[in-house]
Amino acid sequence: MIKNYILDTNVLIHYPGCIYTFEDNNIIIPLICLEELDNLKKKEGVLGYQAREAIREINNVRQYGNIHTGVKLPSGGTLRVELNHMDPMDIPNAVDLNKNDNKILTIAINLKNESKDVNTILVTKDLCVAIKAESMNLEVQDYQNDKIDVDQIYKGYKEIYLPSLKIDEIYQGGLELDAETELALYPNEFLSIKSNDNNSHETIAKYDGKKIVPLKYASDKAWGLTPKNREQRMAFELLMDEDIQLVTISGGAGTGKSILSVATAFQKVIENNVYDKIILVKPVISAGESIGYLPGKEAAKLKPFMDSFGDAVESLMSERNKKYCCKNDNMRKRSEYNEKPVFSVQGFLDQYKDAGIIEMKTFSFMRGRTLSNSIVILDEAQEMTPHLAKLMLTRAGENAKFVMIGDPSDNQIDNTLVDSKSNGLVYVIEKMKSYDITGHISLEEVERSPLAKIAEDCL
Repeated sequence: MIKNYILDTNVLIHYPGCIYTFEDNNIIIPLICLEELDNLKKKEGVLGYQAREAIREINNVRQYGNIHTGVKLPSGGTLRVELNHMDPMDIPNAVDLNKNDNKILTIAINLKNESKDVNTILVTKDLCVAIKAESMNLEVQDYQNDKIDVDQIYKGYKEIYLPSLKIDEIYQGGLELDAETELALYPNEFLSIKSNDNNSHETIAKYDGKKIVPLKYASDKAWGLTPKNREQRMAFELLMDEDIQLVTISGGAGTGKSILSVATAFQKVIENNVYDKIILVKPVISAGESIGYLPGKEAAKLKPFMDSFGDAVESLMSERNKKYCCKNDNMRKRSEYNEKPVFSVQGFLDQYKDAGIIEMKTFSFMRGRTLSNSIVILDEAQEMTPHLAKLMLTRAGENAKFVMIGDPSDNQIDNTLVDSKSNGLVYVIEKMKSYDITGHISLEEVERSPLAKIAEDCL
């Protein structure tokens, strides 16, 4: 049965291509939404970009017909801009009709009353609008097309039991899947295997698309760093494997997402010359209250948002210095030195940025670029919309490796356009898990410090 879907502005901004996803139903965009998009299109960052994309998508459908009377879409539905139905007769007196949200509610209610034989639904991502709509007996939905069930999100590994003889086969050319193993695996999915006939026999292996094989980089280090737990070993395997072009890593604060990614990037670029440069990308979305515009050029403006990369570099270099001192000075402790080693994280980064080996960018500067011979780290990827995630991954050129890291839980998302079920990170994890050039791992153990672990578990 045909339905009327009235789209709020935030839905168009969240996913500009949403107008093509409502099948053969009627899509109605209130004129006030176009006014809001027009006001937002000049905004900096993700919000302005998404608003401009939404305007382009709406403009693109004009080739199919008249947007006033209703454009027939390729999906079979229609799209029109609603100019009328602003009569407030059926709106409660307490509603402030000067607010755009309430104007959209007015249009939705009047269309519902006019088209009693057609189910009319308001689609919004604004919780307050949803509550008001429901209180007025108006059917309301969140945009569902890109929602992911976070309770069943792909972790990247399974825990299984096998006979010791089967475990031995893994190290003797690989173990093929058969009816006895009864496993359904994705390419590059990991297995934490314990023997069901020998309690001391266990291992970690990976499914390469054909067989279950041992880890290739189990004894390797990256920039002096070694993985500290089971999941980190799995993530390290994906990061070090040059055949895997997209790695997604999810996990809470302190689980090692950033330091593992940065360490392997340095190893592959500076030590091994596998890639020409490291490109660090991060959204410029503040946690909490904004401090306003920042002075200076692009690099100065981005610095506060890029400090997490600097922290990872500092930790790595500190560890390398400790090992160097111990190796060359008869195992003396750092506390025995009268002066700290001469090292500046900013100086280190500036040196490699000046040489063109390290780039620090935000999403806003990625459109139109082709990133080749590079390892690209997308930090805080949970702040991306699915549309923006697609934009970033389609920048991939020859010999490029993309690493998306982030914590997709709601308390780590400051972008009002997404939530734990609809952000770009979980969307990419679920949509890309079946390809042999992609891999994912979810990190569980907090390794930053005992205090960070307690805070993550208890607060």
